[in-house]
Amino acid sequence: MSAQSSPIRYRRLRAPQENHSVVVDPPLDEVGSLVDQNVELRAQYEYDCRGRSLVDLSREARAELLAAARRYTAEYCDVGSQPGDPAGLIFLAGHQPQLSHPGVWLKNFVLDHLARRHGAVAVNLSIDSDTVKDTSLRVPGGSVSRPSVEAIPYDRVAPVVPYEQRRIEDRDLFSQFGRRVAARVAPLVPHPLIETYWPLVQQQSRRTDNLGACLAQARHRLETDWGVETLEIPQSRVCDGMPFCWFAADLLAELPRFRAVYNQTVREYRQVHRIRSTAHPVPDLAADDDWLEAPFWVFSTDDPRRRRLFARHRADTVTLSDRHALEIDLPLHAGGDAARAVERLMELQTQGVKIRSRALITTLWARLVLGDLFLHGIGGAKYDQVTDALIERFFGLKPPRFVLFSATLHLPVERQPVNVEQSRALRQELRRLTYHPERFIDRSSSRTVEIPGDPSELIAGKQSWIRIPQTLQNARRRCRAIRQINESLQCWVRCRREELQRQLARTSRALEADGVLASRRYAFCLYPEETFREFLLQLLHRIA
Repeated sequence: MSAQSSPIRYRRLRAPQENHSVVVDPPLDEVGSLVDQNVELRAQYEYDCRGRSLVDLSREARAELLAAARRYTAEYCDVGSQPGDPAGLIFLAGHQPQLSHPGVWLKNFVLDHLARRHGAVAVNLSIDSDTVKDTSLRVPGGSVSRPSVEAIPYDRVAPVVPYEQRRIEDRDLFSQFGRRVAARVAPLVPHPLIETYWPLVQQQSRRTDNLGACLAQARHRLETDWGVETLEIPQSRVCDGMPFCWFAADLLAELPRFRAVYNQTVREYRQVHRIRSTAHPVPDLAADDDWLEAPFWVFSTDDPRRRRLFARHRADTVTLSDRHALEIDLPLHAGGDAARAVERLMELQTQGVKIRSRALITTLWARLVLGDLFLHGIGGAKYDQVTDALIERFFGLKPPRFVLFSATLHLPVERQPVNVEQSRALRQELRRLTYHPERFIDRSSSRTVEIPGDPSELIAGKQSWIRIPQTLQNARRRCRAIRQINESLQCWVRCRREELQRQLARTSRALEADGVLASRRYAFCLYPEETFREFLLQLLHRIA
């Protein structure tokens, strides 16, 4: 099939579940050849981006990325003296600036390891265009036998806005967070990393009141203290650059075609993966009369609520709108270059209007233009099957390959042994006691309980009803009679039922406790430093 009609390939991707388990695809000893292929592909890309070749745009975007990332990182961290060569290798990863679990955090260490190994500059994108949906952290506490989880807030609830715009609302709550978390988790983890990490967060909060920046910059400072040599940059600053504005202008000019390819690809993904929800992996791009939804968010400093961006095409103008109060004209048409439109997009930034990439476009831009290797987690790797198809079908290009990495680290708590099969067997036996009590008659129960009738007579009566063939006429009476006999026989199996229920309660409590303690989604700062360092050393040794 042609590049534009290649089908989406089904990949069954699942996060590792066992403690200390890792998923890497492809094996990291193949990264060198993968990167060579990506570099060769990028040099051969032939795509006209409204008067700029994609190769030239990539060269400018890479230089801008390294310069901006160094400036940003130097605001809070020592970045050394080497500027980085935009013609050299650039390795990328990215995530929201939130308190992520170890499987996400470990990506940054693997990114650093791969960059050192292959002589690349490593850059982590802080995806601050995502909204802050929760300002609390799930923290386990209690005992090993009776653990529980409590959501501890680090800031008060506020209107939902992107990380880029979210300020710290409650300084007292924010400053007390580390102490409260450490006290809560102490019975299970005596010295969690939060004791080191949160003072760094508070230091950053005295420099900036941006919530996401405080969390991400402190996390990066912790990484550099451990020897990591990566750069960081918020995705918002990437979107403000002229190369990205040129790219955005091209997509806006070609929006009718892009939207058709995008929606077809997303729907095919749902079909291939048997997904019913129209929200996954992402919603379709909508149409409202002659307004077409673009793959961007828009908001402003005056109104930081993130909204979908729509565009309407008229002769030599593309009008942008959030379908609320914002409406902007871009001088842009299908046959011309994007120079004037790019100037207008850059001008909008000075007026506080912010146009940001959505998920698929973020990684598409990073993989196609900015870097030579992108390191994905499980979620990103799943969704980038759509990105691969978009690169092929819309741009007519072979997509660069990426590396998938994910890991699971449990809290270092000695958990009680649990047996899921035992719980299932106990429930099955309790069910048999309900529907076949005659098989488990305990005549000793009659010593303490006044039992109506003789069990032998009841059992014989039940067998008699069972031997009678069921018909439409007798079905209800037959069922009721058997059920009444089963209920009458329950007193003869009472002792056995009570013992089984006690066993099931103990097993259920153990399973619930294990479910709490074995979660892979607790934030990295809840783990002891030595546990994380030990796993990291083992991991880097395994993948070296």
